[in-house]
Amino acid sequence: MQRGASALVLGICTTLPAIAQAPLSAIDWLNDPVTAPVVDPTHTLEPPVSTGALAPNVSVTTLGASTAEAVGLLSSRVTGLPADLWQHSDAQGLNALLTKQQLTTLPAIQALFYTLLLAEAEAPFAATDKASFLNGRLDALLSLGAVEAVQALLDRAGTTTPDRFARWFDATLLTGDEDRACEALRDAPNLSPSYAARVYCTARRGDWTTAALTLSTGTVLGLITPQERALLDLFLDPELFEGAPLPHPPVRPSPLIFRLQEAVGEPLPTAPLPRAFAVSDLRGTSGWKARIEAAERLAQTGALAPNRLHGIYSERLPAASGGLWDRVDAVQRFDLALKARDPAAIATTLPRAVQAMRVAQLEVAFAKIYAKDLMTVPLTGAAADLAYHTALLSPHYEVAAQQLGADRPQSAFLTALAKGQPASVPTHHPVERKIIEGFNSTALPPLFATEIAERRLGEVILQAMRLYQRAIAGELAELPRALATFRALGLEDTARQAALQFLLLERAGT
Repeated sequence: MQRGASALVLGICTTLPAIAQAPLSAIDWLNDPVTAPVVDPTHTLEPPVSTGALAPNVSVTTLGASTAEAVGLLSSRVTGLPADLWQHSDAQGLNALLTKQQLTTLPAIQALFYTLLLAEAEAPFAATDKASFLNGRLDALLSLGAVEAVQALLDRAGTTTPDRFARWFDATLLTGDEDRACEALRDAPNLSPSYAARVYCTARRGDWTTAALTLSTGTVLGLITPQERALLDLFLDPELFEGAPLPHPPVRPSPLIFRLQEAVGEPLPTAPLPRAFAVSDLRGTSGWKARIEAAERLAQTGALAPNRLHGIYSERLPAASGGLWDRVDAVQRFDLALKARDPAAIATTLPRAVQAMRVAQLEVAFAKIYAKDLMTVPLTGAAADLAYHTALLSPHYEVAAQQLGADRPQSAFLTALAKGQPASVPTHHPVERKIIEGFNSTALPPLFATEIAERRLGEVILQAMRLYQRAIAGELAELPRALATFRALGLEDTARQAALQFLLLERAGT
């Protein structure tokens, strides 16, 4: 199986599978697509030529051009996904499926989700508001903490509508790039998401008098909340309002409230807030501990590249012990042992490092960082088994199976699965038997026959992802259908990685 690679501008990290086998990453590693179609090209859905003599309503789009709602960071050439991935589905139903995805601890499915969300593909035909599906994609990315991806998508799509501008403004507040949004707001004040945003941006441009006047006007008109008023008063004139009590911060502050709290010296911790807020802790203004916590939280959902996590772990030596510091220490000690190519030291430090990352549910991120080098170290016994399992969690799982699997008879089923041949190893283990059932055929399960006939491909993939999530939660009967669907659609890499992770990660029942 060939593996190509190409870097994307984002710092998100997940190795993503592609249609018709070639594994790809929407974030860090982009691979060559295949040409085999997912949908039967001989099947057409054209209605009768005409049902009457009246001229039909016709919408015109420049040939070869895409709409803003089709924006993506990954072309069809990269993903192997067709441009009509979403067109034949209902936008409201798709948005509901996006919202239902529970992917925090499922790396292979996260990777596939990023591929779908970042793919260039036209919005549903039938949508009365085609922007609603783009907004659904953006909101799904925000829920994962992929703020940089949201900002990049909107940089491409343009922010000429209020709903797109509002999301872009929020993203820039979290990444520290709000001056760009404020400059854009100066040129198009009608796009302002709120009066408070207008006051904030006017002040950041140094026009304090106009900002104060706008604040007074917004307050009189009832367009500024008491929370915003108190924070903006202190932001505009800290000497006059110094010592004035601030209202208790809301449980779910907006990004603007969050940044205003920071600006007036009352920053809010990001841990209780939605994951997207963790991005703000990656800035150099945050302490090392806060940056580590934020990096781990984002890496859990694939919103931060493993190499960025590794870089933050490696900034300095831990000055304390317990919890997070023990994890950083374990990874640093293993890192030193691996760089020294010392098998004895690696055998000693690897178990502790793997266990530390397991507690943080970052085993796959750890594998992506270290598996390739770890595969070349001569280890024996339990350390060799642990190194092999780590490699099977990485994008190099098939190479590991081919090179190291013969020496690991106790992992025979895992080796066969990594090669795509799980049925070659007899087993009575219930999960392994379900996996074999899912790999017994490349035919699409009848469950999705109608959707595929109607070319609702993206919808089918999202539903198959939900089947896998239900299997992880304990409905084991859904596992074969999920795996079989992935394979029938050419998502072989997703099927193998999802099955390997089902066996190797302690996620079942979550």
